[in-house]
Amino acid sequence: MTTTRYGYIKHLPGRAFAEVRTRVAEALKAEGFGVLTEIDVQATLKQKLDVDMGRYLILGACNPHLAHRALGAEAAIGLLLPCNVCLWEEAAAVVVAIARPDAMFELVANPAVADVAREADERLRRALDAL
Repeated sequence: MTTTRYGYIKHLPGRAFAEVRTRVAEALKAEGFGVLTEIDVQATLKQKLDVDMGRYLILGACNPHLAHRALGAEAAIGLLLPCNVCLWEEAAAVVVAIARPDAMFELVANPAVADVAREADERLRRALDAL
């Protein structure tokens, strides 16, 4: 796994895109997250701009317990929800990237939100490690 300032990235060589999509949902579920939204960027850009690109999905993942705690501490935190999980094809691999809640929620100067961000970050890293 590679860590950037804003995300965690894992390359999964030799894996089928659909298989990885299924495994991502299962790994997220094991950590208490559900997939609320799914944006097919490839299809959207083809429809709106008539451009071709490789497969690219953006999943909106949410852990209801963590979201409830965060929203209770800071109503405007909804601007940073849900947690984004991206999948795309690169060479002979499927890449999975997860936005870092600890980095995103740094924008909010609220210790209660920081605690939720740390827990979300740990859970999302475990989900990525499980792939």
